[in-house]
Amino acid sequence: MRKLKRGLQALLKIARQPSLLNLLLDEDAAWDKKLRKLKGKAYRLPSLDLRQLLKPEGQTIAPFAFLDGGSLPTDLALLKSLAAGMPGCLYFEIGTWRGESVANVAAVAKECTTLNLSPEQIKALGLPNAYADLHGYFSKTLPNVTQLYGDTASFDFAALNKQYDLIFIDGDHHYNMVKSDTENVLKHLIHENSVVVWHDAAYTPEKLRPEVIYGILQGTPAALHHHIYHISNTQCAVYLPQGQWETFILNPPHKPDFAFEVGLRVM
Repeated sequence: MRKLKRGLQALLKIARQPSLLNLLLDEDAAWDKKLRKLKGKAYRLPSLDLRQLLKPEGQTIAPFAFLDGGSLPTDLALLKSLAAGMPGCLYFEIGTWRGESVANVAAVAKECTTLNLSPEQIKALGLPNAYADLHGYFSKTLPNVTQLYGDTASFDFAALNKQYDLIFIDGDHHYNMVKSDTENVLKHLIHENSVVVWHDAAYTPEKLRPEVIYGILQGTPAALHHHIYHISNTQCAVYLPQGQWETFILNPPHKPDFAFEVGLRVM
C-alpha cells in the first residue's frame, strides 16, 4: 500500500542522510502543537490498561509471521478479545497486508470483511509484484472472510449498507487519510455499540504518534472524544462507546506492573 512505499522511501532517505531524523522529530512537534491547539492544553491521549479488555485466560495468537509491517501480538490479542466478546461479531478492516489481523479475528467472528488496494493498484504505485501478491496471504482462503478492493479515498462506503460491531483502521497513516477513513467509518459503518480500533496510533507501545491521533480526533465528532483511548502495551487507539474505564497518562519510561507469558511453536 501507499503507506509502505512512503515508509520505505523515508527510511532510505534517513539512512543516506541521518540528519533527516531531526525533520521527523520536528514534524511530530508540529502535530503536538496542533493537538494542543485543538484540545486547549498539552494533550496526551488517555491510556487504558490492556488487561481491562483481555479475557482472564489470555488469548492465543495464530497465525503470526514475525515479519515486517505487521501488528504486535498484543495488538492482535486486543482485536481477537474484542471480537470474542461480541456474539455473532461482524468485523470490518481497512488495510489487510498479509492478513494476520483478520485471520486471527476470523477464528472468533461470524463474518469478516476487509478493504485494501487491489494488486493492480498496488503494482501501479511501483511496488514489487511479490509485495502486491502477498496481501491476504493468511486470510484469502478463509470461508468467513470477504476481500473487497478499492482506495478508501474514493470507495463508496455507503453502498455497503451494513453496520459492523468491530472495525479496524490500518490503512494510510498520514493525517488526511486517517481523518477521511475515520469519518467514513463513523458515518457509514457503525451502530451505537460499535468499537473502532486504529493501528499505528503509537510508534511503539510507549511513544504515541501525534499525526495519527490528530487525524483520529479531527475525524471524530468532539462529543465522542472522551470515548477514545490509547491501549497500553499496544500501538492501538480505540473508540469504546460503552463502559466506564480506569485510565492513566502514559509517562515513559513506564514501569511494568505486569508481564506476559508467551508460548511459541511453528504451525
